[in-house]
Amino acid sequence: MIKISLDLMGGDFGPQVVIPGAAKALDRHPDISFIFYGIKEQCDPVLAKFPKVRERSVFHDCELAVTMEEKPSQALRRGRYVSTMWRTIEAVKSGEADVAVSAGNTGALMAMAKFCLRTMANIERPAIAAIWPTIKGESIVLDVGATIGADSQQLMDFALMGGAMARALFELDRPTVGLLNVGVEEIKGQEEVKEAGRLLREANLDSLEYFGFVEGDDLGKGTVDVVVTEGFSGNIALKAAEGTARQIGAYLRAAMSRTLLARIGYLFAKSAFDMLREKLDPSKVNGGVFLGLNGIVIKSHGGANAEGIAAAIEVGYDMAKNGLTQKIENDLKKYHAKRLPPMGPEAA
Repeated sequence: MIKISLDLMGGDFGPQVVIPGAAKALDRHPDISFIFYGIKEQCDPVLAKFPKVRERSVFHDCELAVTMEEKPSQALRRGRYVSTMWRTIEAVKSGEADVAVSAGNTGALMAMAKFCLRTMANIERPAIAAIWPTIKGESIVLDVGATIGADSQQLMDFALMGGAMARALFELDRPTVGLLNVGVEEIKGQEEVKEAGRLLREANLDSLEYFGFVEGDDLGKGTVDVVVTEGFSGNIALKAAEGTARQIGAYLRAAMSRTLLARIGYLFAKSAFDMLREKLDPSKVNGGVFLGLNGIVIKSHGGANAEGIAAAIEVGYDMAKNGLTQKIENDLKKYHAKRLPPMGPEAA
């Protein structure tokens, strides 16, 4: 049984969307149970519509919910120990839950997760990993917003964590990892990125295969299983991809409705357009994973619908079921053990 702690008040729509999303996830994964954190008077009427979910959950009434507009420092001061977001994360720390899921304020969620769970040994900063749709299937991109301006060692750590996530999510023995850069040549790019490339080449890790530098167009091609970058460029890439998907969808809708002949053509090609819409639907890959913490926290898109919430829950389910935290800890221990100087008389 995988236990999911869920912030019912997170996101733009709160329990009206989060609870139906939990119902969808439960239908697809009967071995899930939930620990809900919400404000009772807002959640009870929605929970009453989903008796199956209510039977498989424990509800905790909380004093307040963190708003989407609050600054992380403000959310920590106001919501520590008492908010739905904090208590959702705290359930993972106490061992009551295997994973925490929230669609709430990203900055507040990261601040609370770092404060409550703390970072793993040898990790300076956590990262947010996104599941990225590609021509070949899916890949992992990190960091997409947690760490701005990472140095070479932090990029190395991101590679280790991303590789562990790929093994947990995609069931790969040795996923390929690339560093996002302005070119594939070794002489190009910032010094931090070039140094991270050197570290990855020299490490010769059993847990991943270093591919080299990749460019922006490799994200959609699926050239590697894991793309590593720092949070500034990663977040821009993520938002650009989401905006492009919406732009393509708008172009197609406009083109298909311009003339009678176009509308007739759409009827004949409807199945193909339905498949394209499925590929472009961001809810299908919703769920950013906070990596580098002593516990699993999943961030759902704030504007996600019920299907998107279900997708985020299912990402957390997969991460918990496949032992993500343990895989990251093992990889970090192996790498940092190799970096330590020899001890004892032979060291002299």
